[in-house]
Amino acid sequence: MLEPVEPGAAVVVCSTCRFSAEAREDEGGQRGGALLATAMRAVQAEEPELAGVAVQEMPCLFSCQRHCSVHIRAPGKVGYVLGDFVPDRASAQAILTYASRHAASEEGVVRYAEWPEGVKGHFIVRTPPDGYLCT
Repeated sequence: MLEPVEPGAAVVVCSTCRFSAEAREDEGGQRGGALLATAMRAVQAEEPELAGVAVQEMPCLFSCQRHCSVHIRAPGKVGYVLGDFVPDRASAQAILTYASRHAASEEGVVRYAEWPEGVKGHFIVRTPPDGYLCT
């Protein structure tokens, strides 16, 4: 059930997430999470400075009340689950920009003033790194 991946900064995309609150798939039969992961890789190809964060796909993050969910994580840092994205280039760029700033931060905390507009209002939960609690 578990598949090893390289440790490091990553955005884990729920590959089976709904396309939107109303629709499971787009008109072409694709899930929103798969489309979002594809959009992220396209952004990384165009913007190499965002390629330092791995884009990983996992079926179901169990945040099914929300669509297009992602988990932003890095070793020893606070992690975040975000959702309710439109699976497009703008969302992909905002998520990757935030994830890059998260990776560059000391503990995974990015000042609100540095959040891209596209991630504001999308945070669902924060997760402490293994062996720590947030204070």
